[in-house]
Amino acid sequence: MLPFHKYQGTGNDFILVDDREGRWGAQLDLPTIAWLCDRHFGIGADGLMLLQEAEGFDFRMVYFNADGRESTMCGNGGRCLVAFARSLGLERGPYHFVAIDGPHQAWWTPEGVRLRMSAPADLRQLSETDVWLDTGSPHLVRFGTQPVARLDVFGQGRALRYHPDFAARGGTNVNFVRALASDHLEVRTYERGVEAETLSCGTGVTACAYAYLRQQGQKSGLIRLDTPGGALQVQVLNGPEGEEVWLQGPATFVFAGQIDLQDRPVHLPIANPSI
Repeated sequence: MLPFHKYQGTGNDFILVDDREGRWGAQLDLPTIAWLCDRHFGIGADGLMLLQEAEGFDFRMVYFNADGRESTMCGNGGRCLVAFARSLGLERGPYHFVAIDGPHQAWWTPEGVRLRMSAPADLRQLSETDVWLDTGSPHLVRFGTQPVARLDVFGQGRALRYHPDFAARGGTNVNFVRALASDHLEVRTYERGVEAETLSCGTGVTACAYAYLRQQGQKSGLIRLDTPGGALQVQVLNGPEGEEVWLQGPATFVFAGQIDLQDRPVHLPIANPSI
């Protein structure tokens, strides 16, 4: 029986597992994780995370996409894992944990979790509307003037996610953005590994805010971002110690339970496998 907790951050939902004793990692293979995340046959989530021991850190974050594959950094997931750690009795100020993209710092507050993201890398201006960059996960940011609610995010996102230009990196996440004000954006995201639109994406809104500030010729600033799942903030700071990028928003407990891993279906249909 696998004990689990479910959390969500602006609608981006995750199955969280306390694996500090190292019991569950080996048992949660790709088909099992895909089943647990499946919204028809399992618990249902955009991803699954293990909270593990890590020497020199408060914990290690191990993240898997809904397709069962271990993936790159997840910003909303990292914020939810901090809230989960606090519920387990790990109270820190700040938290220091390590993920696949390196060390992270985070603060828990009653208003939400503030997480320091990896410094964005490899920013490329592909066209007047398109920017590509890595914020712990790869993201294509497409700016437009049309309300994002009118866009075919699934159709356009899927086409761009599998575009040959991004195949060498295992594809890309795709974000559609419109500026509502000089410090306010609306965003919808197609996530690889989920192979659909998610209600929110932490590394995605980070990419959108960072690319937008660069396009405006700004090296720092605070950007509010509206996603279908709620509001987030991204702050970019440039000080004596260099650049800092912070993601802040709610991280909310949904429910806890346990599930029998032997109940996994032998054949689980996966409609949109990743490349």
